[in-house]
Amino acid sequence: MLEAPEALYLANQINDTLRGKRIILAVTGYTPHKFTFYSGDTAQYEERLLTRSICEANARGGMLEIRADDTLLVFSDGANLRYYGPGAKLPPKYQMLLGFDDDSFLVVSIRMYGGIWCMPVNWRAEEYFFTMNLSAYYETACNKPQVLSAAFTKEYFMRLAQPEEIQKKSAKGFLATGQSIPGLGNGVLQDILYDARIHPKKKVKDLTPEEVEQLYHSIKKILNEIYLHKGRNMKSDLFGNKGEYIPYLSKDTTGKECTRCGDIIQKESYLGGSIYYCPGCQKLLPS
Repeated sequence: MLEAPEALYLANQINDTLRGKRIILAVTGYTPHKFTFYSGDTAQYEERLLTRSICEANARGGMLEIRADDTLLVFSDGANLRYYGPGAKLPPKYQMLLGFDDDSFLVVSIRMYGGIWCMPVNWRAEEYFFTMNLSAYYETACNKPQVLSAAFTKEYFMRLAQPEEIQKKSAKGFLATGQSIPGLGNGVLQDILYDARIHPKKKVKDLTPEEVEQLYHSIKKILNEIYLHKGRNMKSDLFGNKGEYIPYLSKDTTGKECTRCGDIIQKESYLGGSIYYCPGCQKLLPS
C-alpha cells in the first residue's frame, strides 16, 4: 500500500506530467474487481470527466487526489496509477482509464482492494459514499496536517501523544492505527521505530519525553528519506520505476544481524500485521 512519502512523490510526478492535459476518454470498471470501491454511480463518471483538464494533484496521507476542473478524483492507498505515453501498449486489465488529448493515458488498477472515487469538487458524503467510513477516512486525511509538511510540527506531535486513550496504546498502535497520522502505516513503521530505538510493543505511557521527541524526529527523517529515494524498493512510481529506498527492517532482514549492535532481527505477528525489531536496540523492558 502507498504511504505518505510515496503518495507525495506520485502527486508531484502527476503535476509535472499531466497538468493541463484534457480528458477525451474515460472508462471505469473495464475489468470487474469486487474489492474496488467506487463513490456514487459509476455510470456518471464519464460525463463528469470528459473535456475536463487536469489541474492539480495532492497527497492526502496515503491517498492521492487529482482535481480536473470541477471534478475530483480520489484514489485510496490500494490504487496503482501508471502513465503511458502516445503509442505505448496498454495493459489488458484495469479499473479506470483516462485518455488525454495528446494520445497519452493514465491507467488505474486495483490489486488487492482500493477506492476509486469521482465526485464534484463540492461533494457531499451522503450522496457519494455508500459507507460513511470511506468519507471519514478521506476527510481525516484532508483535515490533519500532512506528515511531511511544515504544519506537522514537533509541538503538534507531542500533543498527539498526550490523550489518555493514546497513552494506553503501544508505539505501533499509536503511529499506525486509527489514522493518528494519515499515510503512516505498518510499511514504514518498522524503520521509524528502529531509528528511534523504540520497541513496537512499548506503551506510549512508558516513553520518556525525550523518546517521544526522538520519535517525532525519526518520523520526519525516515519519511523524508523514502521521498528523496522515490519510494520504497517494492513500490512503483507513475512510470513503473521501482523506488530506491531499501528498508532497514523487513522480511529480507529477519534472522540477520543488526548492523548497529549485532543482535538478530526478529519478526512477530502483532495488531493484525507483522512487526520487525532488533531486541538489542529496541528494548521492551529496561535493562
